[in-house]
Amino acid sequence: MSEENILYRVEDGIAYLTINRPEKMNAITAAMGSRIAQLCREIDIDDTVKVLIIDGAGERAFAAGSDVNMLDDLGTPWDGRNRAQYDRDYVEPIQRMRKPVIAAIDGYCLGGGLEVAMMCDIRVATPRSTFGAPEVQRGWHAGAGNTSVLPRMIGFGNAALWILTGDKFPAEEAYRVGFVQRLVEVDDLMPTAKAIAVRLAKNPPIAVQSAKNVIKRSQGTSLEQGLSMENDGYTLCMMTEDAQEGMAAFGEKREPVFRGR
Repeated sequence: MSEENILYRVEDGIAYLTINRPEKMNAITAAMGSRIAQLCREIDIDDTVKVLIIDGAGERAFAAGSDVNMLDDLGTPWDGRNRAQYDRDYVEPIQRMRKPVIAAIDGYCLGGGLEVAMMCDIRVATPRSTFGAPEVQRGWHAGAGNTSVLPRMIGFGNAALWILTGDKFPAEEAYRVGFVQRLVEVDDLMPTAKAIAVRLAKNPPIAVQSAKNVIKRSQGTSLEQGLSMENDGYTLCMMTEDAQEGMAAFGEKREPVFRGR
């Protein structure tokens, strides 16, 4: 059943993962979460895949979070670790991916769905999209990253407004605070996400993955530590065949041919 609810395909080096449960606002079950985690691991070791795009089926939601109907199966109301782990099992594998991940968001992006989008590297959304972390209105708060990662993305005050109110916010607000990088019409959503993916896929993978690693790991560190990480990544890249090819192609005024080495 999870394979029906999580659609997956690869075309021209771009992987497409679709959360396919539109009748339930693409709420994510435990089986679906396991499938997402499995695919993330497979993508990361597949050299033919350069970029991942995640979207939601239908016109109502990217993902409305975890399926709350399943929470009763995860222990007593006091067994918070089980419930938090439910979300973390599918959110953290996205965060740990070496390869770039793009979220194509149309409709509701709430709770665990917000955390999925948050763990992606780039977010493209439509004007009819809605964002929020409604958990606090039900008596708990996020357990898979909202409270720790979101403030680093959009600032403490903006994150506090989203998380402490539990309110829903329009796409324009998400774009204004920097959660969304591109705001496009519905018909342009997937073409825009794909265009970004194609652009990323053209670049040498070692350089892209190293740059992503430094960007993510340097968050929350001192400037000195961040610069040290950057220097290490730069040194690694300069030792690759792709870097030599890039310099040669620049000097010879031709398009480089990268081989991922």
